[in-house]
Amino acid sequence: MTRRIFLGASAAASLPGQEILTLTPPKANARISYGKDPLQFGDLRLPSGPGPHPVVIFVHGGFWRAAYNLDHAGHLCAALARAGAATWSIEYRRIGDPGGGWPGTLEDVLHGSEHITALSRRYPLDLKRLVASGHSAGGQLVLWLAAQRAVDLRGVIPLAAVSDLRRAWALQLSGGVVKQFLGGSPEQVPQRYDATSPVELLPISVPQRMVHGTADEIVPFEMSERFAKKSKNAKLIPLKGAGHFELIDPRAREWETVRKSILDWDF
Repeated sequence: MTRRIFLGASAAASLPGQEILTLTPPKANARISYGKDPLQFGDLRLPSGPGPHPVVIFVHGGFWRAAYNLDHAGHLCAALARAGAATWSIEYRRIGDPGGGWPGTLEDVLHGSEHITALSRRYPLDLKRLVASGHSAGGQLVLWLAAQRAVDLRGVIPLAAVSDLRRAWALQLSGGVVKQFLGGSPEQVPQRYDATSPVELLPISVPQRMVHGTADEIVPFEMSERFAKKSKNAKLIPLKGAGHFELIDPRAREWETVRKSILDWDF
């Protein structure tokens, strides 16, 4: 029997490693708008030194819900900046926000990612070394982004990604949240699943590194396993015994593998 876990705003620290959601992150170098909506902004963090710096576009998770914002991803982004990469962490409209869900969430991730070109005119960024990474629902969003080919990515590194939205619906992940995200079940809005679910968008030409904990109780490891088998361009990086949140916690023993997976530019 599949264990179903609903993550609500009050669930912080109820699962191993989930306390990372409640810790105050280091401040970004700059918070920059990419659109007119108050939620269309990103946090830019820069390494020390003159650059130009390689860049990681990062998209946070939270099952597309407004209860979770980009703050908790600040720890990972700050750690990547200390390791030598600039990070552009995108906020976006989510379920519960005006314009969130289908299609606003997707549009925001696309436009926020495209804004990296404008940022490169103001900051020392090396867009020849540009990758995208995201956690959980953010993993779905960066895989979708890679499939759009609107941003010239060297690679995409999804962390515990919800890479199959029909499977997520069948498993009723987070109380069936994918129905809220897309505005219906696979039977009701099949075309939205076709256009949004990463596994339906294969083959994706951008190389993929799928990082996933084998003991993840929120997004099952088998989802990344299935995706990697279907993709001609994916490498699966299993983290034995890891759950869901260790992947975004620089204090975790798994962090070194996550860091190397994101910052290895040799795709």
